[in-house]
Amino acid sequence: MTTTGLYEIETSEGDDGTPHPAEQLWTPCADGTADHGFIAHQDLFVAGIDGDSDDDLYPVGFLVLGHQRWADIIEAAAAYMARTHGWRNLHLYPSDDPSILIPRIPRAVHTHGVFLRHPHPDYGCGCEWDDTWRMVWAPATEPGAIPITALRHPAAPVTAAGIPDPDAHAPATWAA
Repeated sequence: MTTTGLYEIETSEGDDGTPHPAEQLWTPCADGTADHGFIAHQDLFVAGIDGDSDDDLYPVGFLVLGHQRWADIIEAAAAYMARTHGWRNLHLYPSDDPSILIPRIPRAVHTHGVFLRHPHPDYGCGCEWDDTWRMVWAPATEPGAIPITALRHPAAPVTAAGIPDPDAHAPATWAA
């Protein structure tokens, strides 16, 4: 699950003045990515992301850890769909009409994100996010922010994945 818009990480200050997140952060490493929904494809770690509604059967977008080339993320997204859902192509959802033209694959963006588990184990709050992991878009300067390349699924509505748009002055750039 991703959160649209930028997220500011809540912190508290330790005795030494160091800010600590109020939520638990996950920092990806090669050994733990498969346990968190990522697959490895030619040294890239890719995962599908859901939209804002809970009834999405298939991902509306893709995340690849690090800043990667557009062509590589398309290939990784296709590999994710093949391995996870048994699809042979990336263009349509299974129930879509194949006569509908999808003119081209959306551009990938380089941005940053943070993987959070809410609440931090030491600070329970009882809200809707309790004991869930989620990925949120964050400025590169936020604690725990990692570089991510994101791509909307070609058949998903433009706003479905909530991926930052460089043309709307979001902290992102178009992938080459």
